[in-house]
Amino acid sequence: MTDRRRLLAGAADSELVRRCLVLQVRHAVDAQIDFIQIRERDLEVSALIALVSQAVAMARGTRTRVVVNDRLDVALACGADGVHLRADSVPPAAARSIAPRGFVVGRSVHGAEEAIGVAAEVDYLIAGTVWPSASKPADHPLLGTSGLAEVVRAVGVPVLAIGGVTLERIARVAASGAAGVAAIGLFMAPDSAAAGVCRAIPLRDAAEAARTRFDTSGSAS
Repeated sequence: MTDRRRLLAGAADSELVRRCLVLQVRHAVDAQIDFIQIRERDLEVSALIALVSQAVAMARGTRTRVVVNDRLDVALACGADGVHLRADSVPPAAARSIAPRGFVVGRSVHGAEEAIGVAAEVDYLIAGTVWPSASKPADHPLLGTSGLAEVVRAVGVPVLAIGGVTLERIARVAASGAAGVAAIGLFMAPDSAAAGVCRAIPLRDAAEAARTRFDTSGSAS
């Protein structure tokens, strides 16, 4: 997932932010990441369209698919591969009804009951927050690995874990039966507190390490 606020914390130069986001997308495509979620919910719409359009162009012809967080209109307008819906977004069935064939629809869920209610209309679910995460407030409810396993058992679509995912924790995600992980911090430079410097990094090593942990745990990545 992209998150310019963490990638360039404190940076005021909008052009630097754009270039850094585009470079990180390029690294993700080069690493053959399965999905890139453009998660820039507060980005002005023209800038969001430009970013999504560039991401779609870079991923074209590769195994990487681009989905847009929440903004179904932007995803459709830019020819993205899909949309990822929040709990307060349009219902998945409504999104599906106006999307072209093959358009990917994902949804965030926070427990098994919620997952059961939407699973029939989506291609995948992202379940969390599993562990504490810098992207969520300290008092945000946690799903934990047991809750993640409950979601996996409750539905018949792939479930990805999100929230506090590290390479060391991926084996526990795989053991829950989840199909993979969705992450921001896992794919960012360790000096992410530095302000005003582009911290886009190559992702091949991180992606391969994550896949290896799923493989050695006996679960698909």
